[in-house]
Amino acid sequence: MPVFPLTDKAILLREGDDVAVAKSPLAPGDVLVHQGHELPVLERVPVGHKVAVQAVPQGHPVRKYGHSIGHATAAIRPGEWVHIHNMDAGPLKLAYEFGTEATPVPTYPEAETRTFPGYVRADGRVGTRNYVAVISTVNCSASAANKIARLLVDRRNAGFPNVDGVMAVTHKVGCAMAVGGRDHRVLQRALAGIATHPNVAAYMIVGLGCEVNAASFLLRDMGLAGPVLNVQECGGVQRTVELGAAEGLKLLQVANRCQRKQVPISHLVVGTNCGGSDANSGITANPALGLAGDELVRHGGTWLIGETPETYGAEHLLTRRAASREVAEKLLALMRWWEEYTAALGDRIDNNPAPGNKEGGLTTIYEKSLGAVMKGGNTPLVAVYDYAERIRHRGFCFMDTPGFDPVSVTGLVAGGCSLVAFTTGRGSCLGFQPAPCLKIATNTALYEQMPDDMDINAGVILEGAPMEDVAAHIFEELLAVAGGKPTKSESQGLGQEEFAPWLCGPVL
Repeated sequence: MPVFPLTDKAILLREGDDVAVAKSPLAPGDVLVHQGHELPVLERVPVGHKVAVQAVPQGHPVRKYGHSIGHATAAIRPGEWVHIHNMDAGPLKLAYEFGTEATPVPTYPEAETRTFPGYVRADGRVGTRNYVAVISTVNCSASAANKIARLLVDRRNAGFPNVDGVMAVTHKVGCAMAVGGRDHRVLQRALAGIATHPNVAAYMIVGLGCEVNAASFLLRDMGLAGPVLNVQECGGVQRTVELGAAEGLKLLQVANRCQRKQVPISHLVVGTNCGGSDANSGITANPALGLAGDELVRHGGTWLIGETPETYGAEHLLTRRAASREVAEKLLALMRWWEEYTAALGDRIDNNPAPGNKEGGLTTIYEKSLGAVMKGGNTPLVAVYDYAERIRHRGFCFMDTPGFDPVSVTGLVAGGCSLVAFTTGRGSCLGFQPAPCLKIATNTALYEQMPDDMDINAGVILEGAPMEDVAAHIFEELLAVAGGKPTKSESQGLGQEEFAPWLCGPVL
């Protein structure tokens, strides 16, 4: 990504942009240099925020990254701070092209393809971890599932060294929804996706017995075949836990027999997400992560982005890379659905960024989205998936997920992502079992403030490190984590609470 310094205090991201980004706090009287001329700063501009480098009349678009990020709500003078007080999203007007930038990806010869030690499963997919899962069908059986999992954790620690962990897959839904309705189908996909996930060696299902999302439906509709315990049939919670502990011992024995073996990295499926974003997200971590994704795709692997409402306003960049018109039109159909969905609930899809995003310099959803899609790199978009749908394509793909981090990552992992790369500028602490989650800080201040949570510092790009070097570092760390290196979130035991299937309909 081109960067044009305006002194050591601010950078212009594209020639022709109306705004530059402050690398450090700006004060009145500071002087920038733009197009060979001195540009006095007229007011305080916080780090990461925008300063105007040329006049923008009221009502006109404001350009950053070479694209409109919103409209001026008042006349903006050169040197002024540009943020929510003088700019908003305004109407979205995009020109869509289909496949005009879908350049075929040169892949490495087989002899040059990298490998990693993974767990090869019966269906041919390859895991990066080796878990046992205790899956609750409904919130009413969550306590029983948690009790069983805690007992199995103790047993695992006492003699099952090849098992990476035991996880209780619990949630707050499972009933008061239409049988076979959208929410029911989404929940089934999410639970089945975890049960059959390449990072899960064995699982059991724990139900109540009278819920909409009954275990019998999961077995019938999703083809699951794990042991099933229903609290009502077992005679209560305590008896269910006792039976679950006995069944779990068998699952631990199954999982403990699994061994890692070297396989091509074409088997890796990496999901990306950003949370607690700031203005540096689209300058450092996201574009560097996208370049790492390009490298994985060249090796034949699979790379995903999601967060549909946080792609809004940048989807035209993805349609240009669509491998077919069908793929592009499916993406656009998602955008129109989200517009209708939010409107039906009395909200707007552009009611974003969050307060923390704004404090970090992001003003509109268009600005946030233009930075977020950079996680997708530059290769052709080969597929668009529904939430938690099984991922079957190799290459760069998109999944329809909400922007809320745990809900989004739940969909990606349930779809089959065996590894998650997560960028953050404000300091997200998300982990996600059973998929290891690599955290990438967008700025050095965050990396130094939260050293036990951040795995990689992409903020060095602002200090002069080449983007390509940081991308290569991310790529190597992804391979190391895939092969067993623990992430910072794994070292802290995080990731048990984040499973959160998307509930988009009424609670009946």
